Amino acid sequence: MSIVSGQTYGQHLPDQVEKISALSDAQLELLADVRDLHKERAALEREYATKLQLLAKKAADRKAKKMPALVVGNEPTKAWDESTLAKSTLNKAYTQLIGAISDSSQDHNSLADALTAQVIEPLRMVERQHDEAKKKEMLYYQKLLAERDRVYADRIRSKQKYDEECEEVEAYRQKQERSADDRHAERAARQFEQQQVDMFNSKNAYLISIAVANKIKSKFYADDLPALENEFQDLQSRLLTGFVRILKDAQDIQLKHLDAVRSHLTDTQAALDAVSPQADQDLFIDYNVAPFAPPADWTFEPSAVHYDHGDMSLEPAPKVYLQNRLSRCRAKLQELEPVLSSKRKEAEQLNKLVAAYSTDSSLGNVDEVLDNYLDAQHELIFYTTSGTVLSTESETISSALNGDVGAQSPHTFKSSSFSIPTTCAYCKSSIWGLSKQGKTCKACGISVHSKCELKLPADCTGTRHGGRGHGTSDSVSSMSSISRSSSVMTRGDAAESSAQATPTPSSFARTSHAAEDSGPTARVLFDFSSTSPFELAVSAESIVHVLEEDDGSGWVKVADDSGAKGLVPASYIEFLSANPAPNIDASSSSSGADRSRGEYVRGIYPYKAQGPDEIDVEEGKLIRLTEGPTGGRNYADGWWEGVDADGKRGIFPSNYVEAA
Repeated sequence: MSIVSGQTYGQHLPDQVEKISALSDAQLELLADVRDLHKERAALEREYATKLQLLAKKAADRKAKKMPALVVGNEPTKAWDESTLAKSTLNKAYTQLIGAISDSSQDHNSLADALTAQVIEPLRMVERQHDEAKKKEMLYYQKLLAERDRVYADRIRSKQKYDEECEEVEAYRQKQERSADDRHAERAARQFEQQQVDMFNSKNAYLISIAVANKIKSKFYADDLPALENEFQDLQSRLLTGFVRILKDAQDIQLKHLDAVRSHLTDTQAALDAVSPQADQDLFIDYNVAPFAPPADWTFEPSAVHYDHGDMSLEPAPKVYLQNRLSRCRAKLQELEPVLSSKRKEAEQLNKLVAAYSTDSSLGNVDEVLDNYLDAQHELIFYTTSGTVLSTESETISSALNGDVGAQSPHTFKSSSFSIPTTCAYCKSSIWGLSKQGKTCKACGISVHSKCELKLPADCTGTRHGGRGHGTSDSVSSMSSISRSSSVMTRGDAAESSAQATPTPSSFARTSHAAEDSGPTARVLFDFSSTSPFELAVSAESIVHVLEEDDGSGWVKVADDSGAKGLVPASYIEFLSANPAPNIDASSSSSGADRSRGEYVRGIYPYKAQGPDEIDVEEGKLIRLTEGPTGGRNYADGWWEGVDADGKRGIFPSNYVEAA
């Protein structure tokens, strides 16, 4: 929405927000000077009115003493009264003269009051409103810069990460060459291949960040900055229009009071009528046009230590990463589209309201509607920026994949903690720790490191059965044994597979449902201000709950104590040490299994304890389940807590027993 009809700042003054803002400051200073001028004028009028009133009173007192002598003499022989004096024409003339002075005094007071109410206060209000609007626009400009610089910084960080990975690849290559003839050659070769995959992923992330940075840069200079400058131009036009209107009112007041000097005021009125915001703006533009060319697009820069090209790496492992990232981008775009549509409709409706209020002032205060419109427009721009990032990532990856989107059965991972070592289904290394070091698929139960989430093919089977629920991809099908994190056998499966070997235990996470919902706690290291609706502002030393860990993007989703959720940079937080698992007090359990109290289960498969916190399960033997919100059946998914016949307390797989 704009009232500007001629040249615009956004079209003719690219990237000159600071200079345009300085023009607004100069206009505000002019308003302050004019307001002070009328304030001093009103003070002079009141001072003059007071003196006129004193003069009239003094004249009236003198008249009262001298007029009788002037009318009837000092020693009249006939009685007289005030009516006698009123008949005197000289008295009438003098009374009219004094009354005129007294009335003039009141007129000057009225002029001062009118200047205060209709000129000084409106000027102060316009000045304050425009100053607040200018500050809001500059704050929005700073946020635009911060958002742009953040994307630029992501590109630089991606470049640094890519260079580091290239150096690591070179180091592993040299190590592989040195160990070509010894017994470590195979391990060195594996390390070199894995590092190559990491380098390719870093390269892809770097290329994506380049595309995003170029797109954001183009949007910043082609859309966001021109729109902001046009908003400034609109505010300045409204400021000058309101300024001229108030000064016209001041001239009308003075024309009514000082009819004798109408010629001078008419000249001023004509000069004010000649004020044209557009003409001044055109002059400003003519004297401020400067050569401008948008910054050149960024391109791929190969590492100094590793020769490479600027094409996406489509090796099998990097392709899986790209396919997963593409699926995530498309899912987020689907969530964003209805929000964008709603915000666009809201901005369009408010734009129509501003136009209606501008045309008909009787509808209400146009400034309030304009503030609402600008707020909605700014929110829409931030949402479109997020959409641009997601669509650019999606288009870049889709172009590289050329239609090969991979498997379309994505895993539904959730953050998990592991109190016993669990094998990652992707890299085959152990996952261990109570601070949610990995993630587990809710559907098939497969467990991976957080860093390996996007590297795993999206071929979730949706079942959690051992031997059938974890055939996710060629990259994980070569497992020599079923991982503890993904082998869960139900009683029905066990009955069907009685001839098979005893199944291995399921993985578990020693965490309550409340802990899964709130996530691990972390301490904020630095202050962070949100620059988009998806981010969360946090302050240093505050405690937050991590809802989604870093997926490779450098951001984590957290919730603060007030329940607000959003993204913060992963480097801005530090995970707090997990609370140690409660000590198991074996003495608290009864030494014998009393069937008269508690719930009992009977072993249907033998199970050998594999840790100090576990107990054996013997076929046909009874185990008494413990009680409490975290005991018995409530201990964890797939694991129960109980006391065996010897009084030992511990955990065991729930699918190895049946109700007694």
